[in-house]
Amino acid sequence: MGAFSFPLSGQCFPIHPELAQEHAFKQGERLSYIIHYKWLGIRTDVGAAQVSLLDGGEQNGRRLLHPVAVGMTYRFWDVFFKVRDKYESVFYEDSVRPVYFHRDIHEGKYTIQNYYHWDDSTHAISAEVVKSDRIIDTLLPGHECTFDILTLFYNARNMDFEALEAGVNNPVSFAIDEEIFDIYFRYVGREEKRIPGLGVYRTLKFAAKVVAGEVFTGEQEMLIWVSDDMNRVPLLFESPVIVGSVFGRLSGWDGLRYPLEECKVIKNK
Repeated sequence: MGAFSFPLSGQCFPIHPELAQEHAFKQGERLSYIIHYKWLGIRTDVGAAQVSLLDGGEQNGRRLLHPVAVGMTYRFWDVFFKVRDKYESVFYEDSVRPVYFHRDIHEGKYTIQNYYHWDDSTHAISAEVVKSDRIIDTLLPGHECTFDILTLFYNARNMDFEALEAGVNNPVSFAIDEEIFDIYFRYVGREEKRIPGLGVYRTLKFAAKVVAGEVFTGEQEMLIWVSDDMNRVPLLFESPVIVGSVFGRLSGWDGLRYPLEECKVIKNK
């Protein structure tokens, strides 16, 4: 884990006092994004993504939530690089701890599937990773602060950002494929940011380390602008990829717990 250290018990991140019991999100929330690609003279929308938070039933007498995220390129761009990705997770609503994770990736000629089951007591992850040429069954030694990518997304939205020191790298641990990665995110500060198609919003700006793979180089950071309200919704993100840069912008939403318009900046005429 290098220079990072994780708490062995209790909360992994500082939780905002107003979000400890009633989270920044609720069942029925849906977020839609447009994906934009930029490289040399190319600047165009190439795809879309959607994240929905569904009912996950119950386990051990505790309520579960079931987020599903899908992303795809528009049909015109499928000829160049076809993407059909799906992520889904199941986590305990009260603790926002993961129970199950599934990843089904089709990006160009690259395909992979993940099937994870978390052990509540040991936090170990029973992982089945299906690749084009083989299947890997392994046990990943997770700890109390190891998440899947979707559960990490919902945990982060409950965070007390006021407790974070600007410019300091904060550790993040998540599992994907047959590995656990210890990376970081960094709070940059508040910023009024224009979101294409939506207007200017008060935001909280973050930088995050990304993992190298088929799309990301792993050498540069992703920038994320989050709504400066109790929703903590990602409004815009920007990341270098192996060729060019990818941007994602919020294009629609339903079922937010709080009115998003409260952090929109009204300019004087």
